[in-house]
Amino acid sequence: MKRKWMNFDVTILGLSKSGISAAKYLAHKGANCTISEKREAVPQDEETLKELEKLEIKVEMGGHKDETILNADVIIASPGIPPHSDVMKMVRENNIECFGELELAYREAIKPFIAITGTNGKTTTTKLVSEILTRAGYKAPACGNIGIPATDFIEEDVDFFVAEVSSYQIATSRTFKPHIAVFLNYTPDHIDWHGDEEEYFRVKASLFRDRKPAWAVLNARDLKIAYLKLDIPSETYFFNREADDKCVYQQNGQILLKDRKKQVHEVIKIDEIPIKGRHNLENIMAAIAVCYITGVDLQVIREAIMDFAPPEHRLEFVATIDGINYYNDSKATNCSSSICALKAFDDKKVVLIAGGRDKGTDLLEFSREIKKRAAAVVLIGEAADRFEEEMRKEGFENIYREDSLERAIDRAGQLKLGPVVLSPACASFDMYKNFEERGRAFKEYVLKKKTAGSC
Repeated sequence: MKRKWMNFDVTILGLSKSGISAAKYLAHKGANCTISEKREAVPQDEETLKELEKLEIKVEMGGHKDETILNADVIIASPGIPPHSDVMKMVRENNIECFGELELAYREAIKPFIAITGTNGKTTTTKLVSEILTRAGYKAPACGNIGIPATDFIEEDVDFFVAEVSSYQIATSRTFKPHIAVFLNYTPDHIDWHGDEEEYFRVKASLFRDRKPAWAVLNARDLKIAYLKLDIPSETYFFNREADDKCVYQQNGQILLKDRKKQVHEVIKIDEIPIKGRHNLENIMAAIAVCYITGVDLQVIREAIMDFAPPEHRLEFVATIDGINYYNDSKATNCSSSICALKAFDDKKVVLIAGGRDKGTDLLEFSREIKKRAAAVVLIGEAADRFEEEMRKEGFENIYREDSLERAIDRAGQLKLGPVVLSPACASFDMYKNFEERGRAFKEYVLKKKTAGSC
C-alpha cells in the first residue's frame, strides 16, 4: 500500500543504483532525502552528485554521521551493507524503521512480483522470464538485483515486476510477498554477510516459508529446496525432475511440461536451445514453469527461448584470436558458478582465469573440477595464494600467476591449450568496482588484441 511521504525525513544508506532510485522516487513524493555513503567521493561521482543536488537530495560522503541516522523517520538500506555493521547496529538500537529498496517498491506498487532467487542463474532466468512475458504481450520489466531497481518502474503501467532477488534483498524486506517465487539452486555463498551457511539458507527459504507466495517454483533435484514444499501452503511447480503433476523436466532430448491434469506437453528440443551449459537448462525449465503459470502459450515460450541471448558477463562469447575462443563469465563470483562454466564445455578442457577477492568458501569441489576440466589456470588477485594452495592439494599443477587481468589474458592465450574463460569464482572488489567493470575490462582487452592482430 502506498504511503504518504510528504515531509518525511528519509536516509538512504549507500550511493548505489538502488539507493539513488529510491531517493529519486521518495523526493518526488515530497520526502526530505539524504543519501549517506561510507566511501569518499571519486571523480566518477561528480555527474551523479550534481543531478541529485538539482533534485534537492542531500548526499554525504566519507561516512555515516550519527545525526543523519538518528534524525531519520525511515532508513532505506543498501543490500550491500551487512547486518553486523556499526551503522545497522545503530539503526536497530534506536528502533528506526528500516528496509530495502525492493521492499519500498513492493509497498508502493500495485502490480504482482515474480521473484527469482538462488545462488546462481538468477540473472539469466530473470531476463528470460521477462522476455517470454514481453513476447506474450505483457509489460514485464526485469528488475531488482539484475541491475535495474524495481523503484524505477513503480509509476509505470506494468503487468509484472520480474525481480532478481538476492539474499541481501530478502533480508532487508519485511512484507515483500511475490505472487510467484522461484528457488533455482543453493550452494554456500555470501557467508561473510550472513555469518554462516545456515543463516544464508534460512534467509533464502524465508521468501517461501514466511512470505507464502501464491506459487512456488522449486528445483526438484535439490532436496533442501524440494522439501520446502512440505512447509508452505503455496501451489508448487517442480522443475529439473519429473513429478506426479505440475513439473518441467528433460527426457529423450526434449524439455517437457506436465500440467495439473498430468497431461505432458513438449516445449522445446534441447538441440534447439541457443545458450550453452547444462546449468542453463535448469534456468530454462524454471522460466517455462513461471510463464506457464501466468498463462503464456507454450509455442510463445518455445519461440522466445530459441531467440534468447545470454545476458552480458554470463559465459559470453567475445572473440576468436589465432584459433582460440575467449569467453567472459565475470558474473561467476562464487565457485559453484565457475564449476557450471567449466561443465558447459563438456569434455573440452579450458584455460581458466580465476581469482579476485576471496569469499572464504570451501574450494575442494572447485579444485577437483579444475583437475578434471581445466588444461591450465591463470590466477590473479587477492585470492591467488589460497586458490593455488588448494588446487595443488588436489594434484593440479599447471598454474600460472599474473598481477593484472590483461597479463592473465595474454598468458592464457599464449598457452594455446583451449578456450580462454574468465570465470573468477571470486568477487571483483580487490581490482574492480563490480563484476560488470571486470567483465568489460576483459572484453575490451580481448577485442583490442583481436584488432591489433588484424592490422
